[in-house]
Amino acid sequence: MASHPARKPTNLTIDPVLVQSAKQLGINISQAAEEGIRSAVSRSMADQWRQENQTALKSSNKFVEEHGLPLAKSRLF
Repeated sequence: MASHPARKPTNLTIDPVLVQSAKQLGINISQAAEEGIRSAVSRSMADQWRQENQTALKSSNKFVEEHGLPLAKSRLF
């Protein structure tokens, strides 16, 4: 069983109807919030990486458009 890192108690302001629905459905609100935040952080980091590497990606795509894939003649499929 994997151990979880220490948790930091945090206060959140959440729509009370959403909280009530989650409780009625047996959803662990802390776990659901953590999963949502983890997902948002992951998306934001990916967006930031794409923005930071946009020039290199455009350059690489331009090279492939102009010259084809490197080693394409060696592909067996």
